[in-house]
Amino acid sequence: MTDRYCHRAVRETQIVMGMPITVEIIDCPSTRPLSDVFAYFDAIDRRFSVFRPDSEIIAFNRGRVMRTEISAHLQEVLALADQTRRRTHGYFDICRPDGLIDPSGIVKGWAIRNASRLIDAAGAKNYLIDAGGDIQSRGKAPGGMEWKIGIRNPFNDREIIKTVHPFGRGVATSGTYTRGHHIYNPHRPDHPITDIVSLTVIGADVLQADLYATAAFAMGKDGVYFIEEMPQLEGYAIDMDGVATQTTGFGTFVVS
Repeated sequence: MTDRYCHRAVRETQIVMGMPITVEIIDCPSTRPLSDVFAYFDAIDRRFSVFRPDSEIIAFNRGRVMRTEISAHLQEVLALADQTRRRTHGYFDICRPDGLIDPSGIVKGWAIRNASRLIDAAGAKNYLIDAGGDIQSRGKAPGGMEWKIGIRNPFNDREIIKTVHPFGRGVATSGTYTRGHHIYNPHRPDHPITDIVSLTVIGADVLQADLYATAAFAMGKDGVYFIEEMPQLEGYAIDMDGVATQTTGFGTFVVS
């Protein structure tokens, strides 16, 4: 008997937005959703990259584009960033200490969420998007199994220390073990965060997970307790001594 989840499967990895992005669609109606998703990620990189001199965010930061002239995409990102800043008591803030805007902490999860909607609209029901370790899945993995997401040991990236079933939710991890100290506490920007090395958040979707993983990591060891109090969020934090703390409902997602 032919496995109904495998006969139209497509999978591709590309380097976009400065990171590997893998899209796997188990019941893809054609190859078009795959090409559309990567074209979308490329367009988002062109608009929001802080490293591309021709990006809209660079033009905005340099005053070449006024607030009243920005695209609908940038308006949405700025509004979402402001909303998240207020909900996290200022721990999520895309305004850098030098006064410039860096939307990197929001754009990845937002783009993955939007790419997921493109695949939904194409009619696929079973897929996974992994962009630099932030993940959105739907339906089932090959063979009709649940998708499995591994959480790496921040002290040994060859080791998976937890495996979770996302059950259609989003998963995002913030940490200093791969990119160094790129996340800072907006309330104390001159003090590197050293008491925590990794924080994984499971949210209603990848955008929510990504936003709150970043904000909670900026809180240091207190971040996982903030996640505990937030509806629809679960978290798993590892401190500098290798001690893990998980929220009350995180175990629901752990593969036994």
